[in-house]
Amino acid sequence: MSTTEIRGAAARLHVSTHIRQALWNGDLLPGQRLVVQDIADQLGVTRSSVREAMFDLASEDLVELVPNRGASVRVVSVEEAIQITECRSALERLCARKAAEHATEDERAQLTELGEQLRAAVLAEDTHTYSALNRRLHDLVIEFSGQRIAKRQLERLNVQMVRFQFRLALRAGRPQESLPQLLAIIDAVTARDPAAADSAAEAQLASVIEQLRMTEHPLMA
Repeated sequence: MSTTEIRGAAARLHVSTHIRQALWNGDLLPGQRLVVQDIADQLGVTRSSVREAMFDLASEDLVELVPNRGASVRVVSVEEAIQITECRSALERLCARKAAEHATEDERAQLTELGEQLRAAVLAEDTHTYSALNRRLHDLVIEFSGQRIAKRQLERLNVQMVRFQFRLALRAGRPQESLPQLLAIIDAVTARDPAAADSAAEAQLASVIEQLRMTEHPLMA
């Protein structure tokens, strides 16, 4: 427990940022209860700050608030995951096009290096590293696009998809299947070809949707 208690708007933001990061890292699981007192003690904030942050997170569909039961991490259904991915596709295609138009020489070099790391991870059958690099590629393309509004929306959507993305990456043969799709995005952006980048991003997210349709139940821990 922290000896210095954070209060007010700073505490509310501190709590919500901490929980979003925990969701992104996979440290919190779908359906997991979020105990107000435990979080307050852990982060050195007031209980009211935690409750206020929960309302913020609920408005972003990250947390579910149930009367007389408190808060828990919201469970995303397969159908909802598909719809989220469809939204992601529209935004990521925009980002891929803009990244192809605006990426600097240094940024294109970073993508090329990331492509080599992706190849090495697949060759080594290192699924966990591959999954992390996959996420890194999407983050970089979004960053290099300069589309700040799209970035904010994608961050919100992607937090809800972490468990699905991780489980999909663990499916047998999935890295080998998705690697060429990711490399196509890299090739198009580094070649400064917006149309090809758009098409590559669309194909990659369509493949994710196809994989999700093969999942019958929400992905729990």
